Amino acid sequence: MSPVEPPAHVLATFGLDGIEPIALGADWDGGWRCGEVVLSLIADHARAAWSAKVREDLYVDGMRLARPFRATDGRYVVSGWRADTFIAGSLEPRFDEMISMANRLHDVTRKLERPRFLLSPAVAPYSDVDYFGFADRAAWEEHPLAMARKLGALDETREDRKRAVELVGELAALRAPTTSEPQLVHGDLSGAVLFAGAAAPGLTDFTPYWRPAAWAAAVVAVDGLVWGGADDGLLLRWKDLPEWPQMVLRALIFRLAVHALHPKSDAEALPGLEHLAEMARWLL
Repeated sequence: MSPVEPPAHVLATFGLDGIEPIALGADWDGGWRCGEVVLSLIADHARAAWSAKVREDLYVDGMRLARPFRATDGRYVVSGWRADTFIAGSLEPRFDEMISMANRLHDVTRKLERPRFLLSPAVAPYSDVDYFGFADRAAWEEHPLAMARKLGALDETREDRKRAVELVGELAALRAPTTSEPQLVHGDLSGAVLFAGAAAPGLTDFTPYWRPAAWAAAVVAVDGLVWGGADDGLLLRWKDLPEWPQMVLRALIFRLAVHALHPKSDAEALPGLEHLAEMARWLL
């Protein structure tokens, strides 16, 4: 989340002089509303500029979208801040609608190319992007978390993290080969989709991964079951998506690996992940 308000020179460069920023909290990942524009502090310039460029021309039926708001000199990012058009709504546990939207979104993003930064190696000191990258690879590579451990990114001194690593190994043994083609997908929809009554769901940002579309939907289902209070029937309602049991398994390994790796992971989240691990075994 943004620790400070947007500085005056950033407001000026985006043409927002004289507007008092209003903190938006978790709904916009710590962004600040300035009239009909939201300013957000970014962690990675290349990813922020890429997301802005993609969202500038992206059109998906039944989805509202925060468009990039360029600075007066045409830039997407100014001194580590990006600007987007404000869309109404809040984060809500409407996971079936989220998955439905994900399917429509990924029908459109299938034609987009893989961003080069997704192939960039992680370099210490590691950032949020790096930890999520390690976790993403853990769900698919032959030896999960081997690279993270080799590079010193894995801290197993906390009991809940050690248990998460154990579960990653146990679940990885249940993986079977998949044939679904990877494509550009949004890998964190649960934190980026806003709902406002009966209006179409709104998307505030795009977090890119190069994985099968059904995997991205499975990440939403995992998030809903572990943290969002979704009912257990959520997994069954989407069982017709391609290779669904294996996609759920990999999505769960991904979230368990995030728990094991990320410095800010919360020990209280582990029981929900353990419960879902039992459900995943049943689904298989």
